[in-house]
Amino acid sequence: MTVAAAILAARPESALAVADGQPAVRRIADAAWSGGALPIVVVSFDPDGAVLRALAGAPATLEAPAPIEAGPVGQIVRAADAALRLVRETAAVLVWPARLCWVGPETVTTLIEAFGTRPDVVLEPTYRGEAGWPKLLPATRLETFRALPVDAMPDDLFEGLRAAGVAFEAVETGDPGVVVDGRTPRAELPPYDGPSGPGAGHAHEWGEGVAAIDP
Repeated sequence: MTVAAAILAARPESALAVADGQPAVRRIADAAWSGGALPIVVVSFDPDGAVLRALAGAPATLEAPAPIEAGPVGQIVRAADAALRLVRETAAVLVWPARLCWVGPETVTTLIEAFGTRPDVVLEPTYRGEAGWPKLLPATRLETFRALPVDAMPDDLFEGLRAAGVAFEAVETGDPGVVVDGRTPRAELPPYDGPSGPGAGHAHEWGEGVAAIDP
């Protein structure tokens, strides 16, 4: 099963924000890869090549953004289309804002495992009941997503999917990084609780091998 990570930064500054000594975009790409996401697509402006340099050596592809008038939905679709172009078998995309730089690889694995038994369901990672990011968008729901309003913000886009009758499911991850962004230093994050059980609802061997445009 192939689940891509779509890392989205509205500005190079958000991609390059320092996260525990690394550019945020590099930290996210490494977490996505370690958790089993493939391919990894970064959508960001990169006027001086700094984002590309930050990704040097990472298993990630930098994609130019869609036109501004395409709105947040256009940027997410740009990343999803790039993932499908890179790996035709891509079955879902983790929609991952660059500001959510503390998400751990265990959360990525939990979401991928959960997707294995819920292939048409949008999965939302939660921390102590609060929904966060990255949200897992099945490829089977991409055409519905593509038709959403260009002026809708990321949270509203996913609410639009829900209103269109797409099924959602919360996946408790115990990971504060799904709701706490990079403005909070890593040392000040709430405690990691760990997932309450395997995301798929039954045991697997651990490991394989991931708001939405950053404001």
